[in-house]
Amino acid sequence: MTSYDDLVRSVLMKLGLEGAKRVKKFFYRIPVTILHDTVKYDCLTIGSDEDLQVMFLCRRQFPEVRTPELHAKLIDVVSSSGGSNRNTTNVATAAGSSSRAAVASSSVPVYEPAVQLVASPSFAVDLNDGVGDEVGSFDILPNALEGVPPVGVGDGVLGDADEDDVEPDTIEDDSGDEVGATGPALAGGGSSSGTQQYPPHFSSLDLDAMRHEGVLGHAVGFGARDAEGTAGLTEFQVGQQFQDKDEALLSVKSYSIRRGVQYKVLESDHRRYVGKCSEFGNGCTWLIRLSLRKRKGLWEVKRYNGPHTCLATSISSDHRSLDYYVISAFIMPMVRADASVSIKVLLNATAAHFGFRPTYRRVWMAKQKAIALIYGDWDESYNDIPRWVLGVQLTMPGSVAVLRTSPVRVGGQVDESQAYFHRLFWTFPPCIEAFRHCKPLVSIDGTHLYGKYGGTLLIAIAQDGNSNILPVAFALVEGENAESWTFFLSHLREHVTPQPGLLVISDRHNGIKAALEALDEGWLPPSAYRAFCIRHVAANFALTFKGKDARRLLVNAAYAKTEVEFDYWFDILRSEDPAMCDWANRIDYSLWTQHRDEGRRFGHMTTNISECVNSILKGVRNLPVSSLVKATYCRLAELFVRKGREAEAQMGTGQQFSQHLVKCIEANLKTARCFTVTLYDRDNSKFTVAETTPTGSFSLGTYRVSLASRTCDCGYFQALHFPCQHALACCAYSRLTWTSYVHSVYQISSVFSVYQMGFTPPIPEGFWPPYDGPTVIPDPDRRRAREGRPRSTRIRTNMDEADPNRPKRCDLCRQPGHTRRCCP
Repeated sequence: MTSYDDLVRSVLMKLGLEGAKRVKKFFYRIPVTILHDTVKYDCLTIGSDEDLQVMFLCRRQFPEVRTPELHAKLIDVVSSSGGSNRNTTNVATAAGSSSRAAVASSSVPVYEPAVQLVASPSFAVDLNDGVGDEVGSFDILPNALEGVPPVGVGDGVLGDADEDDVEPDTIEDDSGDEVGATGPALAGGGSSSGTQQYPPHFSSLDLDAMRHEGVLGHAVGFGARDAEGTAGLTEFQVGQQFQDKDEALLSVKSYSIRRGVQYKVLESDHRRYVGKCSEFGNGCTWLIRLSLRKRKGLWEVKRYNGPHTCLATSISSDHRSLDYYVISAFIMPMVRADASVSIKVLLNATAAHFGFRPTYRRVWMAKQKAIALIYGDWDESYNDIPRWVLGVQLTMPGSVAVLRTSPVRVGGQVDESQAYFHRLFWTFPPCIEAFRHCKPLVSIDGTHLYGKYGGTLLIAIAQDGNSNILPVAFALVEGENAESWTFFLSHLREHVTPQPGLLVISDRHNGIKAALEALDEGWLPPSAYRAFCIRHVAANFALTFKGKDARRLLVNAAYAKTEVEFDYWFDILRSEDPAMCDWANRIDYSLWTQHRDEGRRFGHMTTNISECVNSILKGVRNLPVSSLVKATYCRLAELFVRKGREAEAQMGTGQQFSQHLVKCIEANLKTARCFTVTLYDRDNSKFTVAETTPTGSFSLGTYRVSLASRTCDCGYFQALHFPCQHALACCAYSRLTWTSYVHSVYQISSVFSVYQMGFTPPIPEGFWPPYDGPTVIPDPDRRRAREGRPRSTRIRTNMDEADPNRPKRCDLCRQPGHTRRCCP
């Protein structure tokens, strides 16, 4: 029930400033989203009772945030003579004893230990010099960017003096005109501030890729622009502190870019940094000196002559301070969210944020630096793999990881201390156990790596009874050839898929053919069978015979579930060109047609489930190899939790079958009412079903159904392993339940068993067993071209053609409805 006036009186009374100060504004850090253990904030201006009620509402909605913070802007009470103190005091008071330094960042842990109260320079200057009554959104990052508090607040916080921190009266100009070459290796982005104030639910969507975030433990750039193009921070302050020199340099560069001016570096070493305006002495006196405080290990602004009083003498679309160090700090959150983000998107985002357009190569270098800072060095990541193998086997006993290396020869002699990375196969116990409850088929495919070193990621994909795809095994190899596929398939057969009668769906790659036809690998019939992806078959067909109509006829023939329907489409194809049929007849029908697969495909005619995983892993294909293999563990763990909860919830509601099967049965029941059923034996097993109304483009009119053998002339019953519309009509006629004719893989209990075995939280890398073998290094022959854009090795076919019915998307933001030229 506290009113705004009561709050004002209470604050002034507790500060002992009644009669001397008055509150001009209150600002409240309003939590807008909480993800796992992080909380993100916006800023709310409190100037009325209604605003105060919003703050209390937020306190009730976000109980995870234990300590609310209020920032108060205090000004002197005007005296009887009309004068007042020209200084405006900004006081940061907290409802508890805990407070944090406020900077522009991305997110913080919800519970953070108390630190000494230090007013943020970015927040303080916004309060002093901001225009209007609103303050932009900001986030909190502990131990990041600390600054001197305003007058009257925390006078003793920065009072420790070091002997070498004394600022000389004058600084001689004895340097050249070159800008300092030292750049900050900082993993942070530019600060961002806006002016809109929205209710909390407006910001519930977490668009991490588009937020100008920092990284925990690093500060964000100084003086970057906000969404409206205005300055987030105006000037430096004497006493302002930075965590390290890199952070300080990033702030000076960002300030220079925002002001559109150039500066020179007079002195730069491990103890001090001095810069001055390029027009120093020609009407401008801007100069800044930063020194290292030995006792605290912080860099502090010891002298500052600002702001600039010069004007730019020329206009340029680029700025020499906008180097790839600054760009790397800005694009860090976008690269972290999506490592496959294109250089064009990063370039346009940089240009929109800083107001200058850097070169393509500079942004490319910045992205490589950001990836290295986030995910580690490319070369060193190969040596992390042996330790990861030991770590994952310690984390989850039963994990299979097979590493193969090749010797390093120096001058004709083998170097025992080093070894080239060759191949790696890995899978996890939950994947091995899950495959026992999936459909008895596996789809295999390969996808190229797009990092500093080339290679191929081989994947084996299964599917549960609810049409959910599940990766079960991975391999990193040098490329798709007979040896690499043999390495992958032999371990896949040994560790993951020992079941007899398994079906393997793949493309027509000769390496896969050679690996599956090896006598001692266990992939020959009747132990296992092979099937071709019809999309790849149709793509090969289109290389010889042009025209989409002919290709569509071939696909229809392949999807036909009965021989009669197959002959129908094949005869039309023959009438187009007999050579087309001759081409198709050279491939065994059991490899590419559905009516000859004896029900092993479960309706899967393509390797689309592998292609789906390729698109999911597209982001990690741009990462170093150690990050790639670690990502598979984390993503599979999340997949098992999510799908396991869904299956458990469906079991809790009493469902017997998966949602996918229920939808199919409901669709079949709608058409089952239009049939006439005739019984032909006493056991209620053999029927004929006559269609009173044709149910499809191809109809036989009358169908024979055998419930005992689970077959129907339409082919759906034996191909999909659950009752077709004709079988459902027979069950209804004989008053039999159709549930006994459904394959066990579609039961919800089987789907739950797929995800029942979960993953174990990974053991921290510091506790992994030591590795004392040779140092694993990348093969230099796999290194991509050092100059120029990497050339695509994919041979594009009509499989890569876009769906004509699919809406076109913008090349920059990937949103439909507009093009790149008019992208907002």
